[in-house]
Amino acid sequence: MRVLFPCVVPPSAGPVLAIVPVELISQTKNVTDNHVDKITIDFDNTEEAYKSKDNIELLRSLLVFKLCTFDFLVDKNKELMDLSKKVFGQRMFEKLMKMTFYGQFVAGEDHNSIKPLIQRNQAFGVGAVLDYSVEEDLTQEEAQSKEMDSCVSEAEKENAGRREKKYKAYRQFGDRRGGVISARTYFYADEAKCDNQMETFINCIKASGGSSVDGFSAIKMTALGRPHFLLQFSEVLVKWRQFFNLLAAQQGKSGMAALEQKLELEQLKESLTKLGVGAKDDIDNWFTGEKLGSSGTIDLLDWNSLINDTTKISNLLMVPNLQTGQLEPLLIKFTAEEERQMKRMLQRVDVLAKHAMENGVRLMVDAEQTYFQPAISRLTLEMQRKFNREKPIIFNTYQCYLKEAYDNITVDVELSRREGWYFGAKLVRGAYMYQERDRAKEIGYEDPINPDYEATNRMYHKCLEYVLEEIEHSRKANIMVATHNEDTVKYTLEKMNEMSLSPTENKVYFGQLLGMCDQISFPLGQAGFPVYKYVPYGPVNEVIPYLSRRAQENRGFMKGSQRERSLLWKELKRRLLSGQIFYAPVY
Repeated sequence: MRVLFPCVVPPSAGPVLAIVPVELISQTKNVTDNHVDKITIDFDNTEEAYKSKDNIELLRSLLVFKLCTFDFLVDKNKELMDLSKKVFGQRMFEKLMKMTFYGQFVAGEDHNSIKPLIQRNQAFGVGAVLDYSVEEDLTQEEAQSKEMDSCVSEAEKENAGRREKKYKAYRQFGDRRGGVISARTYFYADEAKCDNQMETFINCIKASGGSSVDGFSAIKMTALGRPHFLLQFSEVLVKWRQFFNLLAAQQGKSGMAALEQKLELEQLKESLTKLGVGAKDDIDNWFTGEKLGSSGTIDLLDWNSLINDTTKISNLLMVPNLQTGQLEPLLIKFTAEEERQMKRMLQRVDVLAKHAMENGVRLMVDAEQTYFQPAISRLTLEMQRKFNREKPIIFNTYQCYLKEAYDNITVDVELSRREGWYFGAKLVRGAYMYQERDRAKEIGYEDPINPDYEATNRMYHKCLEYVLEEIEHSRKANIMVATHNEDTVKYTLEKMNEMSLSPTENKVYFGQLLGMCDQISFPLGQAGFPVYKYVPYGPVNEVIPYLSRRAQENRGFMKGSQRERSLLWKELKRRLLSGQIFYAPVY
């Protein structure tokens, strides 16, 4: 099982960089003359981009990025590392790794050894998401066994209940590491392990809070409980939405955008009564909330509010049968221990949110596979409704390679508007594409992923623009633009410029991985933008799985673009020609 616990050390304010192509308004308007200063960023200025690196580090980057372009080395990287360890011995192997891949992508072995790098990056305006990247070495068979044990309830073992195939566990896809490059993976062991992982998250939150007033920490729901609850609750949420779509179709409102589907209340009640969902008085009671149905219509947000938190968690797991309209239990029975496991998972999430609020730290909830994600997003939303009343504490993650990404983000933003809390989002392209596609094809359900990379880019920009417009409108939303795509960063800056969104407002953040895309991170940081590097650390032997994924990720990245290597060469040549053979960063 991977054990990977991130926490964040924010950047210090860096000097303002003034150069050329992308202009951004720095909101320092003079009250009398309404003057607006502009910040300009040049991502081609290698002197600024690499001023935090010495020449040896530039050469190491060039070497590592070049090695990542060779398919044989990347495909066989684990075998080659094992062979190197046998040939050179442990000590020499560790030295070689620290001179190459480990030194490029990992900050150090423990909290103390990573401090110099953290402090140096902060001096140049770049913060750190500390990421303890130690992983338990599980075989595929062990991972599959753990997954099946944790995702199949006692009722399912007796063939009780009716489950949709997408939300059932399958041994061939039990190893959730398969086809995943950049995301960390947790496998459930027991409740004590979940408690330990929660404590580690708490320590990260405290460390982040101790370093700044506006720190970040990231968590993953599958680290906090038995995942079968996420599977089951996800199925409930999806089936309720499918039922809403069925009722919308009966009123001639299918094919509309999610928030445009408004069902006539009286017609809806008649339909539910005819379907036998309940007695007329019971159905009337469904729609007697403070504002529910007051406009004479019910939209998706109103419908979602019908699923309420109850004392007995298993009461949440009631689903409408689309054939009969009757509400049925997803599973016929839950054991007392399963009921307790569900409650403990929700309690752990609540404890972490409270610690984040107490320590002044923002909590990012990572996205996971689509068969877990509806439940993860709903639990995150409930935390936002509770803790984001005065400022954005809880951030949800939206994967823009999903076809439903825009619908999801617009629905959540609209809920934050109606209820008056602060919306927080991290925007990513997504980490599970190959696994998701393979699973959908083999199990036999619709592929949830956009058809190609261009469609994903369009989705990312569409979601990003929507949240930026919300920030412009109300200043009650924040977004982390987590991307290595330079065009997306430039697009963000252009939109911020158009909307007069200042970096000093701390509404828009940027994030990249350590050892990648310094030509984006450091110019942004030195121009005063909140920008963060995800900084992994841990003993050499125990972070090898992480390094393996970085090699795989960089293969596609480096083959697709020579830009970063050409910029590194350009800066190295500039230093040599100007006599800076022994260049050392000054901070």
